[in-house]
Amino acid sequence: MKSARFIVAVLAAALSTVAFAQSNTPQSVAVASSEAQNSFDKLKALAGSWEGTFEGVPLHVTLRVTSMGNTLMHEMKGGGPEDPITMFNLDGDQLVLTHY
Repeated sequence: MKSARFIVAVLAAALSTVAFAQSNTPQSVAVASSEAQNSFDKLKALAGSWEGTFEGVPLHVTLRVTSMGNTLMHEMKGGGPEDPITMFNLDGDQLVLTHY
């Protein structure tokens, strides 16, 4: 069983590299693109099913690579009425998260 806290920590670390790599110079755009791709690849490597607890509530998290490797779907189920889904994908030199 893998902890939900571990997932959150890994996601935060992967996303922080994208946030700090951005700038407006042409040379840094190439670096940002590479950093975004590297972060996205790290996130895709987490594909699978994860289980843990948050404040005593059991959670089930699924990470699934979709769209021919271009999108990562993150789905969290905790027994509540609202089970969030987040889609990760690259848009140019940025890693984009769309949360539903």
